[in-house]
Amino acid sequence: MNDKSNKEFWDKFAKLYALFMRKDQGVYNQVCRYIYPYLNRGMNVLELACGSGQLSFNLSKYAKNWIGTDFSEQMILEARKRGEYENLTFEVADATSLNFVDGEFDCVVIANALHIMPKPDKAMREIYRVLKPNGILFAPTFLWKEGKQSKFKKWLMSVAGFKMYQEWNKKQFKDFIEKHGFSVVEMNLIHGGLAPIGVMIAYKK
Repeated sequence: MNDKSNKEFWDKFAKLYALFMRKDQGVYNQVCRYIYPYLNRGMNVLELACGSGQLSFNLSKYAKNWIGTDFSEQMILEARKRGEYENLTFEVADATSLNFVDGEFDCVVIANALHIMPKPDKAMREIYRVLKPNGILFAPTFLWKEGKQSKFKKWLMSVAGFKMYQEWNKKQFKDFIEKHGFSVVEMNLIHGGLAPIGVMIAYKK
């Protein structure tokens, strides 16, 4: 992500992020319930835009190795404060320009991030590249065009500095994922957070 102001926002917000997300823990638990059946202890997993580790700590126990990454140095610091384990590590990485080799991972997780990226297509190309053939993409994402969302809530977020670059409904998000070389196998909507979350699960073609 090259948007400097966007990165500055997440660096500043990092210390409050875990507290802010705690109120939606029930929603994230539902997300995990859709994902963990696809994982196994032989998998190497890359998580992009991991924040302070909301999914990392819950799901890494089902994988062989889990690398949580974020482009915000402060987010990674907050995640590391919660601990790192033998199979769970955190590092700074830009989802649109990864240093991993082609076909390195069995799974890639990117939760609630594609819609706030200025160039999500670049991230999708990198995800496709680092996944093994038939690798799995988990992409739970806020779908702001599903249902009636509060205009005031969105306005308040924009005033606070939160930038939302993409607004999809369920079909639009599915089309976006599929045009980047993936076959969607599941798309479940979860309500209860800022907006409905579309839990997208897809295989690399």
